[in-house]
Amino acid sequence: MGRRVAARIGQAIVVLWVVATLAFFLIHAAPGDPFGFDAPSITPATRAFWRHQFGYDRPLGVQYARWLDNVAHGRFGYSQSLHEPVRDAIAQALPRTLLLMGVALVAAFTVGILLALFQVQHRGTRRARWAGTIALLFYSLPDFWLAMVLLLAFAYWVPILPAGFTVDPVMHQYMTPIAALVDRLRHLVLPALTLTLLTTAGVARFQRNELLEVLPLDFIRTARAKGLDERAVVRRHALRNALLPTLTLAGLALPALLGGAVFVEKVFSWQGMGWLTVNAIGMRDYPLVMAAVIVATCMVVLGNLLADLAYAAADPRLRAH
Repeated sequence: MGRRVAARIGQAIVVLWVVATLAFFLIHAAPGDPFGFDAPSITPATRAFWRHQFGYDRPLGVQYARWLDNVAHGRFGYSQSLHEPVRDAIAQALPRTLLLMGVALVAAFTVGILLALFQVQHRGTRRARWAGTIALLFYSLPDFWLAMVLLLAFAYWVPILPAGFTVDPVMHQYMTPIAALVDRLRHLVLPALTLTLLTTAGVARFQRNELLEVLPLDFIRTARAKGLDERAVVRRHALRNALLPTLTLAGLALPALLGGAVFVEKVFSWQGMGWLTVNAIGMRDYPLVMAAVIVATCMVVLGNLLADLAYAAADPRLRAH
């Protein structure tokens, strides 16, 4: 088990370096820079001065070596668009994205597993087919389109939820602690609901297939022979054995959640990592974009690593190695 952990950590470090390196050269290959793309009124002399101050006039290889050394020492630079250290910007945005993704992940897996149980227990019926069709519909919807539909439905047509932001930008500071918590939760509902609906369908389809693979096995036939009804067989025996592969799915769902969060955060002005990254790309804020890429890659790699280790710990065949 120790060797497996060491090998996976080594692979994670290599993946992180490769992704960060590719992102560095791709972002620098794009036209424009922080002192010219969105500021045509800046004089050439002023632009040249600031490009020299931040090192953008140096050869690309020199910039890469300097950036890699800074990252290795935990220095992510200064954000030209936000006028603050990149570390401070990440520290404010990351908890919001983690909250959004965490709520969506827990809700999606809870609802997805329950939906899979419903489909298996009522397999062959019209209700099960309708449940599968609805799940497939949400699975195929574009994330930004669903976000805009929910925004129109519950913030404008039936205005029961706020349209955007993480909190009320005006009244939040004057609220009591309980009212502030309620305000934050109300702002969380629509973006979390969007990610939950998009992820639930995939979880339900995966869990349903795993349950259907377990049902023909011998121990299930034994449970039925003892007189247990189908609901007890599925919930007590089949589900317990079919949940193991879902641990891996939890890690694999992180890239999809993170990608969906980029669009969802932008639509709802949820000021997390996705919102921050999109704005940084538009402003050609290289240090902030690179830090966001590193953080996103770390989240995906760490999620996959934890899922792989959890699967290995739960499976005796892998734990023995």
